[in-house]
Amino acid sequence: MNEKYITDPVFEELPLTALEQLELKYPPAEFEAFVAVGYNNMNKIRENLYNECKAKGYKMANYISSHCTYLSQFPTGDNCFILEDNTIQPYVKIGNNVVLWSGNHIGHDVLIEDHNFISSHVVVSGFVTIKRNCFIGVNATIRDAITIAPETLIAAGAIIMKDTVEKGVYLPARSTLFDKKSDEIQIS
Repeated sequence: MNEKYITDPVFEELPLTALEQLELKYPPAEFEAFVAVGYNNMNKIRENLYNECKAKGYKMANYISSHCTYLSQFPTGDNCFILEDNTIQPYVKIGNNVVLWSGNHIGHDVLIEDHNFISSHVVVSGFVTIKRNCFIGVNATIRDAITIAPETLIAAGAIIMKDTVEKGVYLPARSTLFDKKSDEIQIS
């Protein structure tokens, strides 16, 4: 956290150290760093802090849940945060500073470039490329063999069937109220 945002030297009973003072208290030769920041500004805040820590000489740590099924033979980049119930299939390549929240399916041969955030229960089919600084919302589906352009925002529930455009925003169709009541419908 930058010095200008610190209003209390303690958070959750732990000391806070400003980023500007980090290497004085925690030298890069002795400590690793991890940037735990969300997706604001298309992940660029997290990207800038990541780059600042790298410039200070820190090795960047990863967190990969022991409850993640990681089947790829390729290691992730650095500063990756992968939570439980993700399925990472063979030949997947994950870049630096990537967040995979809970319960995603990342299909075979997918390339996820740097500084991306994939929220929960996203399905990414095989041979997809996700370029840098994208956000993919809850329950989105991405078909196989397409490219998600840089800085694409895919909203919750969207279904992406073809390549996206850079900085495109993709919204799903909205559910509509049917003109019959539930007890008027035969479910077989």
